[in-house]
Amino acid sequence: MGNVLTSKHRQKALQRVFQNRQRSLVIMVKEPRSGRVKTRLGRDIGMVAAAWWYRHQVGRLIRNLRDSRWRIVLAISPDQAAMNVQIWPRDLIRIPQGNGNLGDRLKRLLRSMPQMPVCIIGSDIPAISRDSIWSAFRALGAADAVIGPSTDGGFWLIGLNKNRPVANHIFRGVRWSTEYALEDTMTILSGLSIAQTARLTDIDKASDLDSMLDPQSNKFYAPPDFDESSLY
Repeated sequence: MGNVLTSKHRQKALQRVFQNRQRSLVIMVKEPRSGRVKTRLGRDIGMVAAAWWYRHQVGRLIRNLRDSRWRIVLAISPDQAAMNVQIWPRDLIRIPQGNGNLGDRLKRLLRSMPQMPVCIIGSDIPAISRDSIWSAFRALGAADAVIGPSTDGGFWLIGLNKNRPVANHIFRGVRWSTEYALEDTMTILSGLSIAQTARLTDIDKASDLDSMLDPQSNKFYAPPDFDESSLY
C-alpha cells in the first residue's frame, strides 16, 4: 500500500512541475532522523548532533535558494518521508527519490523534469548560494551539462539543459562515494559539452565542521531541546 501511495504522490507532484515550465532546481534531501542521515559525521560528533545539524542545514539551504529564476523541487528519501515529514516548507513540490544507487536516482530525477534546464544538488554543502546556482543555469545556456565539483572528488551539482533525451547509460559504472566519482562522471558525459562551476566542500566528517565548532568547548553539540518527535 505504501508503494502505491508513493507512486500516486509522485504523479501528482510531477503534474504540478509540468504545469509551469521553468528551470528546475532539485534538492536531494533525507529524513533528518539520527542514525539514518550523515552517519559518517555522526560517528565523529554523535548521531543526534549530526541529524540536528543536517536538519538546520537543509532549512538554511532552502531559505537561501528561493528565487524567482527557478522552481525548487524537493526529492526526498526515504520515499514515504516525502509525504510524512512536516519540517520542510509545504509550498514546495515534493517527489520521492525512488530506489537504487545515487546514479539510478539522479537519472530518474533528470528524466522526470520538463524539457527545460534542470540542476540537481545535494543538501549538505553550506557554501551553496543563489549566485552559484545561477552560474550553473547560465552555463547551461551554452553547454549540454554542468557539474559542480566537490573537494572530495565527487560533485555537489549536476545539471542538463534537457535539449536531448537522458541516456540510459548515464551514471552507469560511476564509483560513488569515492574520489573517482567526478572523474567517472566526466568520462561518461564525454560526448556532451560540459561546463564546471565552483568547487565546494560537503560536510562528511567532524573536520569539515571546524568553522562551526564552539570556541570555548571546541565541541560541536546539538541544543538540549532537540526532539526528533517534532519531525512529525
